[in-house]
Amino acid sequence: MPDFKQKALALINDYAGQLNNAGFTVSDPVQSGYSYQLNINEGKDRVILLVYFSRKGNKVLLQGNKELELYKNVSDIILGERLFDLTNEKINEPEIYIGTDESGKGDYFGPLVVAAVYIDPVIRKELIKIGVKDSKELSDNMITGIAGKIRLIKRCVFNRIIINPEKYNLLYEKMQNVNRLLGWAHAKALENILDEKFAPEAISDKFGDEKFITTSLQSKGKNLRLHQVTKAERYIAVAAASIIARDAVNRWFIRMSSEMKMKIPKGASKAVEEAAAKIKKEFGEEKLKELVKLHFKTTKRI
Repeated sequence: MPDFKQKALALINDYAGQLNNAGFTVSDPVQSGYSYQLNINEGKDRVILLVYFSRKGNKVLLQGNKELELYKNVSDIILGERLFDLTNEKINEPEIYIGTDESGKGDYFGPLVVAAVYIDPVIRKELIKIGVKDSKELSDNMITGIAGKIRLIKRCVFNRIIINPEKYNLLYEKMQNVNRLLGWAHAKALENILDEKFAPEAISDKFGDEKFITTSLQSKGKNLRLHQVTKAERYIAVAAASIIARDAVNRWFIRMSSEMKMKIPKGASKAVEEAAAKIKKEFGEEKLKELVKLHFKTTKRI
């Protein structure tokens, strides 16, 4: 149970960051019995997000009036088109496949990074040996170390699609939908892997309708059997991809903090807004546009 409790807390903190960046008023997570609770407000409307933990796993539940625009928007942000029981979606891990995952989606500052990792039984054993697991359970220092070890594994082909803020803003202006943008990036990472290695299957973390990825796949990717599931980091290739992606995001924050001579914070918090306001005041709005995802409501607040 302690493991699922830890995952529940990590999940609800991640959701809080995404919702805060989207402009909603979000409370601090509070434990209530066997769940963590988050109150989400917009004007006079309120919904409650619950992440349960038990010996069987985790479950996400959204409570409130389903007719409210707030309810629909929160549901869409959290898990795409619908809410899932996180313990029900399971597949047998293929012997040879590609795993994909992303990092940076909920951060106002910084890039969106999608990574893809190819594995076979031999590579899988090597990844387990060096400590690959869900990146949410690893510190930044551990991420740096394991990402470096992944790069040294022979025959472990991986690919990163790094969408820095300027490019992200252009793509979002064109697509007008984060899930479409994600689908394009996941598909591109998969196609790049398939240029080097054949894999019959792929697993990605669920962020919306599977068609966001499949409609963006080209000739090689059209033959893939794609599994899009929640908690996909339980599969080794996806966990490895999550580490590669998060490492790239971490490196951006370290580099830009050094360049700007100030700490650029991750996620969504008062510190994020204060840092953005400081950059806008000292370096101008154009510089800020190079560092942030403009469609977040944080932009209007500063």
